[in-house]
Amino acid sequence: MVERHRVSPVTVSRALAELVAEGLVVTRPGAGAFRAEPGRATPRRADTSWQEIALSAEPAGDQVPRSVDASGVLATLATPAPGVIELNGGYLHATLQPERALAAALARAGRRPGAWSRPPVGGVPELRAWFAREIGGPGGPLAASDVLITAGGQSALTAAVRALAAPGAPVLVESPTYPGMLAVARASGLRPVPVPVDADGVRTDLLADAFRASGARLFICQPLFQNPSGTVLAAERRREVLRVARAAGAFVVEDDFARLLGHADAPPLPPTLIADDPDGTVVHVRSLTKATSPSLRVGALAARGPVLDRLRAIQVVDSFFVPGPLQEAALELVGSPAWSRHLRLIAGELQVRRQALRTALQRELPALGTGGPGERTAPGGYHLWLRLPGGTDEAALTGAALRAGVAVAPGRPYFPAEPPAAHFRLSFASAAGAGELAEGIHRLRAACDELDVPVA
Repeated sequence: MVERHRVSPVTVSRALAELVAEGLVVTRPGAGAFRAEPGRATPRRADTSWQEIALSAEPAGDQVPRSVDASGVLATLATPAPGVIELNGGYLHATLQPERALAAALARAGRRPGAWSRPPVGGVPELRAWFAREIGGPGGPLAASDVLITAGGQSALTAAVRALAAPGAPVLVESPTYPGMLAVARASGLRPVPVPVDADGVRTDLLADAFRASGARLFICQPLFQNPSGTVLAAERRREVLRVARAAGAFVVEDDFARLLGHADAPPLPPTLIADDPDGTVVHVRSLTKATSPSLRVGALAARGPVLDRLRAIQVVDSFFVPGPLQEAALELVGSPAWSRHLRLIAGELQVRRQALRTALQRELPALGTGGPGERTAPGGYHLWLRLPGGTDEAALTGAALRAGVAVAPGRPYFPAEPPAAHFRLSFASAAGAGELAEGIHRLRAACDELDVPVA
């Protein structure tokens, strides 16, 4: 088969394994692979209609819906069809991922003594210490014991939300905000209450009003290169967020997803909120995934005070612990010379791609991108947030763009309530390079022309 089809032995063995799994082939040790006998009985067609009742019926007085809307998350996780340019992705393109460094780190980690044993529940101590230094700064307020290792940022967000708010409770969120966070909140039975964002981050004057009006005891924010607006929380507002939250007796979840995604032209980044919080108001979320690979699901939760015990308990119940070899691989990666080289590489490449996308938009679609908080182009993160011309049918344009061969993320899932206008989020990290970004915007222009959307 290798000679006939000009493929590798690995490809043949995988094909045979798939045929075995489908029941079409049987293998006999020492004899070979043989065609399976055809099935004799026609299986009864399954009837799953009963599940509609079981999944929809709510107990009397239950105010917490059990359905989960993951459409906003799936939009950034779905693999586009062949030939479609991906401008809706949430991860680095394969050419920007440190695959060789990751492979070497995983190989070294797998050979470490005890790597395949059960790791400590809170995480490998050396990795916890590394995250503590990264989050709080060298000599900062965090110790390794203040950090829990999680299976990526989404897992950390889920644990934080479940630990800090009871089902049915209100939770304050930025508007717009990350759809994955909204999905976590709603899946946990919480009621997201929007607080608008402008060019300087969350409106802290409205944040105080929202705490008073809702009675919420939790605010979730992204102070650095916010998703999707790209805004950075202004210095005076950083202090105000902490002051307002303390006055309300509330926690702040700081989702610091873009800390490792600063561009080459970015100024020095502000410290984390938790670094300026001695009283345990902030619960910090950090992940390695965005800056490396979707499959390096390693992140961290940092907190101080009794809340850390609750976070640890929820994580243990949900997942026991993050696999030891994955933690050891992450530790090998961040401790190698390849780590700093990789961060410099993506900083330069993200700047180039951001500028290429902005240039293509100005050439092809100059009417897009005005009038919103993302009007300033952020020197960090991996996307642009564009306000569409008034009257644009966001869903129709998304469909037309896909027909034209480019996938974009519609803005509606980023709003916890009714959006003020139609938006798109365009990612420049998930495309192959500047040429593909330019072609993607050219295709988006064709979609706009199809629907008579004004572009100039």
